[in-house]
Amino acid sequence: MPIEELGSAPRSVHEGGRAVGPELALTFREAENSLKERERKVLKQAAEGLSAGDIAKRLYLSPGTVRNYLSEAIQKLEAKNRIDAIGIAEKNGWLD
Repeated sequence: MPIEELGSAPRSVHEGGRAVGPELALTFREAENSLKERERKVLKQAAEGLSAGDIAKRLYLSPGTVRNYLSEAIQKLEAKNRIDAIGIAEKNGWLD
């Protein structure tokens, strides 16, 4: 980060702001795009409390395909389970 920005970073953080270097910001953007559209849709349905079977009916998929999408989302988000994955995705605004 340029020295001018580096000098203002502590003040910004002290005032409640954020200071994120360009390399780190790029990492955040990449993480934001880690879930495919279908994985997000399936995860959003799971967040509503639907079972794999119910999600499958709503999205015209097989229950096995839904479980695969959920598994992929859990793996990509490095979550412990689907509840953890939903929490991570919601926290980052990826289920909107």
